[in-house]
Amino acid sequence: QVIKVYSEDDTSRALEVPSDITARDVCQLLILKNHYIDDHSWTLFEQLTHTGLGRAIEDHELVMEVQSNWAMGEENKLYFRKNYAKYEFFKNPVRFFPDHMISFPSETNAAVSHSGLLQMFLSSSTYPEIHGFLHAKEQGKKSWKKLYFLLRRSGLYFSTKGTSKEPRHLQFFCEFNNSDMYMSSTGKKISGAPTNYGFCFKPKKSGGTRDLKQLCADDEQSRTCWMTAIRLLKYGMQLYQNYMQPYQGRSCCSPLNITPMRSISENSLVAMDFSGHRSRIIENPTEALSVAVEEGLAWRRRGCLRLNSHGSPSVMSNMGMSIHRSQSWFHHKISREEAQRLILQHGLVDGVFLVRDSQSNPKTFVLSLSHGLKIKHFQILPLEDDGKLFYTLDDGHTRFTDLIQLVEFYQLNKGVLPCKLKHYCARIAL
Repeated sequence: QVIKVYSEDDTSRALEVPSDITARDVCQLLILKNHYIDDHSWTLFEQLTHTGLGRAIEDHELVMEVQSNWAMGEENKLYFRKNYAKYEFFKNPVRFFPDHMISFPSETNAAVSHSGLLQMFLSSSTYPEIHGFLHAKEQGKKSWKKLYFLLRRSGLYFSTKGTSKEPRHLQFFCEFNNSDMYMSSTGKKISGAPTNYGFCFKPKKSGGTRDLKQLCADDEQSRTCWMTAIRLLKYGMQLYQNYMQPYQGRSCCSPLNITPMRSISENSLVAMDFSGHRSRIIENPTEALSVAVEEGLAWRRRGCLRLNSHGSPSVMSNMGMSIHRSQSWFHHKISREEAQRLILQHGLVDGVFLVRDSQSNPKTFVLSLSHGLKIKHFQILPLEDDGKLFYTLDDGHTRFTDLIQLVEFYQLNKGVLPCKLKHYCARIAL
């Protein structure tokens, strides 16, 4: 079979694959073909073009089965990108399951820890109940209604009488075995959804939007909780096996503190000192780091001298202003909405970021950062002092000669930000 996979910049690659290939296998194939570093966050996404719906395909799902559910003539696409939030709930469950949305079985007497909560999700005998208000689109109508929903092992229900959980007041809404869950990015525009936090269930063999069961939450935390709980309910232990698979067979490795795998070429690199008559390998990591920093500063000085030899001080300042454009985290002339969409696609994990041009002020830049399941925007201001140009995030208290220095600093230090910069959003090319 031949499949076509797209990247963020809409370049594509055709792959000849066996009919039983899984989403994880496709990702591994693209990682090898493109010589990317495998940090276990690469994911295959399904995008339904006409409806604006998208979802991360689970690692174990068969890609040809996903494509077989597409109707003739639909221009749906498979995307290959990073998803840092894919298994984040196994590492940090407290963020995903707020106390006010969870109830435990009556036989559970003591308070359940968050690690115990995950055990309950994965167990076949017990299951915590997720509850709260959601907006639901009424079948065959344009109107939305706010209802009290409950998620149980048997499916998703809503109450016909306020917040009553009595069986006679509960009405079945959806089960998950024969449907897939999608996130809606255009629900407000297409369906008139009351908020931007939409998701829906689409039967696998559905003919169109009439069969969609559409919901939307009041905030991102609520949507994340519902969608994560439904994933755990639908796939259970299979999700945990997907999460653990990269670590199996590797001794002394815990999934919670494992470092990303590096490529063979990276592992074969060593730090060298060529300053003396004979070269030597630098074995002390601290010395290696200081040498690397010194090399970088020397490279910048040489670059400035070369530019200065042409007798143009403006060229020097232009270099400082444009050196960031080659960086993967920099996105030239994208809007606030595009930045938010890109970060959301990469997963709302603390520290996911990008830097972009400011649309309101052409001379400034904006750092867009994910923290606490929200996307925050920080203005990077240019500052001139004694004829030199600097950049700052904190009104000049901390200054940087270019954006690369600024990003590197906040990757190591939280400073005025709510968290350090950890994962950058990049538009990769296939």
